[in-house]
Amino acid sequence: MKTVFLQGSRVGSKTLVSLKKIEEKYLHKYPEHETTFIDLKDLNIEFSDGRNYLDYDGDTGFVTKKIMEADIIIIGSPTFQASIPATLKNIFDLLPQKALDKKTVAMVMTAGSDKHFLVAEIQLKPILGYMKANIVPNYVFVKDTDVINQDIVNDDVLYRMDNLIENTVVLAETYQAVWDKTEEDYGF
Repeated sequence: MKTVFLQGSRVGSKTLVSLKKIEEKYLHKYPEHETTFIDLKDLNIEFSDGRNYLDYDGDTGFVTKKIMEADIIIIGSPTFQASIPATLKNIFDLLPQKALDKKTVAMVMTAGSDKHFLVAEIQLKPILGYMKANIVPNYVFVKDTDVINQDIVNDDVLYRMDNLIENTVVLAETYQAVWDKTEEDYGF
């Protein structure tokens, strides 16, 4: 399986810390998977202008192609103004409408307040659903107080990360088996 970890912001550190912890746990459990970590802080991404994703080059082309090749995408997103960051929305805008078809997508959300736990439900899940993703129903929500000195200090968050990883891979493998069986039935 090809897995992309997408850190969806150019500012802050708690989302990066959270997503890096998930990547660490993921690699420990599934070392045979091909993984790519994309941190939008390190890249120069163009604004979407309606071109086909294959027509972008540089960092923008790299990101869009990696997402299109992935079987699993784990998105890390902070909460800004009770919404997802514009940098993450721009990534979605760079892709075709059905870009996430047959891809399993999981999320880790960070916020300064537990009042923002619904941002994933209200902002991110509808976009992912529109783009035809197979969305892992549960996501990990990390508050500012769960991260101290660039380390996650809440054991419950770490436990939920383990569950997210397991649920994501099980869902992706199950969908893949069903799709493979369906292809076999066509007999091509």
